Amino acid sequence: MLSLNVKDETSRLRAVVLGTATSNGPTPSADEAYDPKSLEHILAGTYPKNEDMIPEMEAFASVLKKYDVKVFRPEEIKDYNQIFSRDIAFVIDDVFVKANILPDREKELDAIQYIIDQIDPKKVVRPPEEVHIEGGDVMLWNDYIFIGTYKGSDYKEYITARTNMEGVEYIRNLFPHKTVKEFDLVKSKIEARDNALHLDCCFQPVGKDKAIIYKQGFREEADYVYLVNLFGKENLFHITREEMYHMNSNVFSIAPDVVVSEKNFTRLNDWLLEQGFTVEEIPYAEISKQEGLLRCSTLPLIRD
Repeated sequence: MLSLNVKDETSRLRAVVLGTATSNGPTPSADEAYDPKSLEHILAGTYPKNEDMIPEMEAFASVLKKYDVKVFRPEEIKDYNQIFSRDIAFVIDDVFVKANILPDREKELDAIQYIIDQIDPKKVVRPPEEVHIEGGDVMLWNDYIFIGTYKGSDYKEYITARTNMEGVEYIRNLFPHKTVKEFDLVKSKIEARDNALHLDCCFQPVGKDKAIIYKQGFREEADYVYLVNLFGKENLFHITREEMYHMNSNVFSIAPDVVVSEKNFTRLNDWLLEQGFTVEEIPYAEISKQEGLLRCSTLPLIRD
């Protein structure tokens, strides 16, 4: 049996599900794109190919194994995107929450069923249908659960709006002893530079008391100020619109002092080194063309 335990984003990682790019399938057509960044690359003819993404994911797997992390991979579904395992489920404390994802992606849950079978069934939950919530929008920080959402009345028109207020309430009811704080995110169907697809596209804690943040990712300045007050401005690394587009806030922590980052994130990586982090740099630029990066590719199961 797997004894789940995830209370934050940075404690020492012991077990994780890492997505796979072994059979990602042909380049989708423009009307099949789930987000503006994928669309941009489909139209430009620069959408990533399997053979370019597999080495990136394997580089990530090698770093995880170097730190003795138990790495699970989804069973392969032919010609199907299974890279972003964070979208399909997430763990809070010792509870495994299955996400109500876009209906076309349901098969991705089937591909990790062999892992779910190793968890106490009483600890596996599936929200009711009206609840939309994806793992990229759920972030744990001690007694807080931060959740990205979109409060616009046009929610239904945005394929980029992945977590609704019913999702926030569902988590609030499931974990009444935690402080659940939602953040209203900026969404765009057409401009990837103005689309915070998930909360981890504009914010993520690192270490014990620091975080990476993109101010313009929040629709309400009050939400940004809330985080500044919580973390302290001196502990926040502010990224630019272009850095947000390249997913600089979507790094991944293996331990409080170890961060896996993309090798081109020069400014961020320099800052992390200055703060005393060990930075494991890997190539991940091809995968980022699908508006997801390192955190999106992982589903942590056990942290110390």
